[in-house]
Amino acid sequence: MITAIVLIQVEADAIPDAAQAIADIDGVGEVYSCAGDVDLIATVKVSAHEELADLIPGRIGKVPGVLDTVTHIAFRSYSRADTEQAFAIGAED
Repeated sequence: MITAIVLIQVEADAIPDAAQAIADIDGVGEVYSCAGDVDLIATVKVSAHEELADLIPGRIGKVPGVLDTVTHIAFRSYSRADTEQAFAIGAED
């Protein structure tokens, strides 16, 4: 599975509607509104890189109010749950 983080610039008055429209797209996991250089951040999961081309410019980029997107592809995920689970392998209660 390929995970991408998409930074999205949106017209200010379109943020709520654009966020919901993006969240409703298959392959989009979560959409966050945020302060800073971008208006929305979406997490995307697809099975092949080619799907990113269909999903991001083809669907997210065409949502009304979306001005621009920047995509970052994740190589690896780190989380506390992953670390705790790795150390628990073979541990007996």
